Amino acid sequence: MACRISELVLDCADPERLAAFWSEVLGYVEIERGEDGSIAIGPPDAGFGGPQPTLVLSPGTAPRTGKLPLHLDVSATDRDQGAELERLLALGAVPADVGQGPS
Repeated sequence: MACRISELVLDCADPERLAAFWSEVLGYVEIERGEDGSIAIGPPDAGFGGPQPTLVLSPGTAPRTGKLPLHLDVSATDRDQGAELERLLALGAVPADVGQGPS
């Protein structure tokens, strides 16, 4: 038996803003709000435990120093890379040079 990633929990300064951003990027919806201010988002009609991982944006106040230890790679599913890049930039994404070469 193998495991799969069912949830990614990300500490962040503004769960509301990140939940809205990632919901737009991935087509996710809000699943749950925790008493601690966390917001869980996931695919529509799947809830927790679906085939795609749920993202839990949890409030965190610890200052970040240096590079994040995790980043999420996304791939367009219904348009070319250039069109998807423009969509993500319009949503507030910021370009980062991670050595992937010209787009």
